[in-house]
Amino acid sequence: MELLPEGQRNTATEVSWEDQQKINKFSTIISKKDQQQAILDKLKVEKEYLDDLSTELELLDEDESVQYKIGDAFVFMKTSKALSKIEADDKALSEKIDKVEELIDGFDEQLGELKKHLYGKFGNNINLER
Repeated sequence: MELLPEGQRNTATEVSWEDQQKINKFSTIISKKDQQQAILDKLKVEKEYLDDLSTELELLDEDESVQYKIGDAFVFMKTSKALSKIEADDKALSEKIDKVEELIDGFDEQLGELKKHLYGKFGNNINLER
């Protein structure tokens, strides 16, 4: 026997094992998406830094030496060579960003399918929104 406020009905739907597995999968995918989103944000910031650095180096003379960081060390190299290395790094970074964005899109598709199923079965009794 349930004690509900007057005028309210019990609209609870029984949760099957399969439904619980889908809810767990939804939670796991959300967690993975959040991790990839954090990685994507860091990569985008790094790309902005590279773009700014490239712009600054273009203002310098081609034969002027600049310090370029490789790993934990700085080496002196000509501006033109540093620019070519930055362009290569920028290209590699763009590819990483594309891969992470594709992964996030895949997570969004999976989440959409799970939401459709879970909201179809549970309606307003489940909240999958943030």
